[in-house]
Amino acid sequence: MRSWLLAFLPVFLAACSVGSDDGVVDVAFIAAPEDLSAEGVRLGPAGQHVRAALSTGLVRLDSNGVVVPGVAERWIVTDGGASYIFRINEFDLPDGKRLTAQAVREALQRRLRQLRGTSLGLDLAKVRDVRAMTGRVIEIRLTSPMPDFLQLLAQPELGIDLAGDGARLMNRAVGDDGLVLTPLPPEQRGLPEQPGWDDVVRMVRLHAVSAPEATGGFAQGRFDLVLGGRLSSLPLASTGPLSRGNVRLDAAIGLFGLDVRKPSGFLGVTENREALAMAIDREALMQPFNIGGWLASTRIVPTALASAANPTEERWGSLSLEQRRSAARQRVAQWRAGSGREPKVRLYLPPGPGSDLLFDGLAENFAAIGVSATRALMLSEADLALRDRVARYASPRWFLNQFNCAVDQVQCSEDADYLVSLALDSRDATEESSYLLEAENSLLATNLYIPLGAPIRWSLVRADIEAFSENPWNIHPLFPLSGAPI
Repeated sequence: MRSWLLAFLPVFLAACSVGSDDGVVDVAFIAAPEDLSAEGVRLGPAGQHVRAALSTGLVRLDSNGVVVPGVAERWIVTDGGASYIFRINEFDLPDGKRLTAQAVREALQRRLRQLRGTSLGLDLAKVRDVRAMTGRVIEIRLTSPMPDFLQLLAQPELGIDLAGDGARLMNRAVGDDGLVLTPLPPEQRGLPEQPGWDDVVRMVRLHAVSAPEATGGFAQGRFDLVLGGRLSSLPLASTGPLSRGNVRLDAAIGLFGLDVRKPSGFLGVTENREALAMAIDREALMQPFNIGGWLASTRIVPTALASAANPTEERWGSLSLEQRRSAARQRVAQWRAGSGREPKVRLYLPPGPGSDLLFDGLAENFAAIGVSATRALMLSEADLALRDRVARYASPRWFLNQFNCAVDQVQCSEDADYLVSLALDSRDATEESSYLLEAENSLLATNLYIPLGAPIRWSLVRADIEAFSENPWNIHPLFPLSGAPI
């Protein structure tokens, strides 16, 4: 034990040190280099963070994941929640033109067209009309109330982009050692001038690196912050007592489970797919990771998001694990006897030590009911593959839209899509939640997705980084890291 501590001590001391005080905050994203410069509307987490800094929406999310003013300085909600009226902040864009409500309207309409065919586009399906009411006032009308609309409107993809340029919080420059973002002074964002601005703000330098390079660089003091950590790489960020305070876990909500990519053979039978879901001891699956408070789930939509009028319960709640497995073994035995074959599944997980642990656990669970599992090296070869996504807003609609047939032609149900479309026009919240619950039950009945629980997201944060806070959306804006007071 003493030799382990001595070996770990240099890493621990480096992780707790401030690092070089060069007026720059170095942020490492666990991502591919091209993710930092991604264009369009299909962005990964790294691209979303960069977009949020370079293209501000009507509203945006702060470090706590809370909606705050963006291009709009204030807003009101009318007509029972079906109308949102925003007053635009008045300032000049980088090209010298004045930002107007008409320009914002055109930018939003253009973005809505670009998002068609994406899950985010489906999330925005309640938007009925965008109107410029005066030079500085814009109204967005919905087909029916949506309590989470501001949260949705704050997504980075909805930043106001005007002919390739946008209302922004930071300027971008590409250097030899990373992408450098510099905060714009408040007077260039329609806010009062801040005396001594240059004395308090810092540049933010971004690096796209692998998980081993990110954790190693943090330990060596090269990075002040590591973002983009998932379960696949969690073992690389020690969660022992010496690193407590540096490793930060978001209590994220979203989807973390297995997609049935090839519903054929053993997986071609709905009851067999359900047998795999019944066999999994979800809590035990996460024990090797030493994660406190992780929420397991057997449903697509977490039970905590169900409405009071239409509450939900976990599946097979009246059965013990052994009773579930006993029923699953009978189904496996029946299929084996009828087909004359041994049930096998090929499972694809992203590379990483965390995925190795997860595969071992899943393989053991499946073996308990007589199904053997092997690791697929490529996604195209897999029968089952991990789905790992953080929700954009806390509504059943987000979860159900992820399985819409327009964006996912395998793990989908046309009946579920129809029920979700009926919910769009429901002005009564109880009726809407009833349709959404029916849609979820329709998807669950297909057993084309095997839920495990909440997604895992982790970061490494040096002690002097104050503008960081855990939040359910795994959003950690870059602008506050600069130390900008406003």
